[in-house]
Formats: sequence, C-alpha cells, structure tokens
Amino acid sequence: MPPCLHLVVAINAAAFGRRRDVGPRVAQALVVAGHQVTSLSAPSFDALRRDVQGALVSRVDALVVVGGDGMVSLGTNLLAGTSRFLAIVPCGTGNDLARGLGIPVDDTDAAIRHLLDALTRPPRAIDAARVRCGDTTIWFAGVLSAGFDAVVDERANRMRRPREKSRYTLAILLVLTTFRPISYRLTVDGRPRRMRAMLISVANNVSIGGGMRVVPGAVIDDGLLDLFIVAPLSRAGFLRVFPKVFSGTHTTLPQVEITRCCSIRIDADRVAAYADGERVGAMPVQVDVVPKALLVHA
Repeated sequence: MPPCLHLVVAINAAAFGRRRDVGPRVAQALVVAGHQVTSLSAPSFDALRRDVQGALVSRVDALVVVGGDGMVSLGTNLLAGTSRFLAIVPCGTGNDLARGLGIPVDDTDAAIRHLLDALTRPPRAIDAARVRCGDTTIWFAGVLSAGFDAVVDERANRMRRPREKSRYTLAILLVLTTFRPISYRLTVDGRPRRMRAMLISVANNVSIGGGMRVVPGAVIDDGLLDLFIVAPLSRAGFLRVFPKVFSGTHTTLPQVEITRCCSIRIDADRVAAYADGERVGAMPVQVDVVPKALLVHA
C-alpha cells in the first residue's frame, strides 16, 4: 500500500459550468485510495487563494489543483521554492502545463488515474521562472507573454463567450485588426538589445492558449528559458503564420527567432505582461529561471 498523504484539493467551483462534479470526484477518489484530504472551494479565485494559503500552514504533503492554467498558476505561486508537491487534474480551457507534463487533458477519468498513480511515485522537479514587476514577485511554470499574445490575453479575459479555447482564437482575430508592432528594450543574459516585434514570449513550457505550440522545443527541466520573438509582420503575413503555431511548424520562418537564456529584462511602453494566463502588470519585468524550483506529481 502507498503511504497515506495529507492532500489539499483546491477547486474553483465557479469556473467549471457543467463540469462542477470533477472536483468532488477527485477528492472522493483520493479518499478511497487512503489519503487524508482537505477539499477547498470558493466562489472566487482570490478567496480560494486565501483559503489554500491558510491550509498550507499545517502539515500538507501536496496541493492538488482542479482546473485550468489559472489554478496551476495559483499552485505554482504557493509552492515554487518549497518542498511541497503540486498535482494537477486539468479541467479548464487551456490546460497547457498539464499537457506539457503528459497529464491527460480531455479525459477526466484518465486524469484521475494518472494522479493516483503519480502519488505512488517520487515527484518530478521542474524549472520555474521568477518574475519581478515593480514591487511584485510572482512565479510561472509555463509561458510569460509580453506583446501581441498579452494583448490577446487582455481581450480574451474581458470576453464572456465563447467559453472554450475558441475564445482565445476569436480574441486573436479581434486584436489583429488594430495591433501595431511594439518597440522593445531588452537585456538578455546581461546583453542589451532594442527591437520592434509583434510579440515576445518567455517560455518554460511548450504551449499557450490550449495547445498553441509556440516553442515546440522547450524543455521544462533543462534549467533554461526559451525567448520567442516574432518580427513585424503585416496582418496578412501574421494570418499566414498563425495557423502554423498550432502544429509548431512556424519555427523555421525567417520572422521567428527562438533563443535560450537564463535571464531577461523586458521593457516596452503601454504593454502589460501575462504569465500562465494571469496578469502580471505593466512593463518592465525581470524574468529569471530557477532550475528545479517546482516539485510536481506527474
């Protein structure tokens, strides 16, 4: 028999619509498997964060988040740099970190079986990135967006429909009608650089937006970040590039640049940064990789 673990299961009950049963199913499966479970849900994301943070004051072995990348961001920010483990049952619109970790994203029963099996094995250590923005410090394990993709995040987060990942695609098309290339001031591993670009992203994971493979060669535990840059393009040119991102075949295009680094400072006027779909704040931001900073059951 595997050892009994004390697990906090975090469920944002307001986020799932018809899939409200997933959180209770996860908690019940863990209890049946012999684990001690503290199940938490709240009507808002902020309230849930406070409740989970309070629960982690006591002895807890792992935090299980049930939801999408927003819930993964919550777990990452509470656990990065600690000895506690993060586990994920994907039930959101994006699920990009779960996808990058090999967790089933379209089959809840398979995801629960994956979780139960993972809890019997040693956790995996993956990299995380620490972001400083003004007086705020946050963590991300997926991708930081700092250009067109961040503007799309701003637009998508204001949209109520459609509810699934097609909302992100629609937001891209809406933003594209008025978007102009951005002037950036960068410092990459200590080397200053200025450029105009459509977007800049800093990736630890492969995908954003529910499977858009922005950096298909990213490795989640190599101690490096992948800096993804798209040079200025016309609207028609961008629309030709965009479909290639889903398959990851855009990387050989002359307008696309991907380099690996450990540290990057990004500055631009009137641009906000997003990390794992959550708003970080206005530029500038300083991003540094912290190797093996996050322990995950996957």
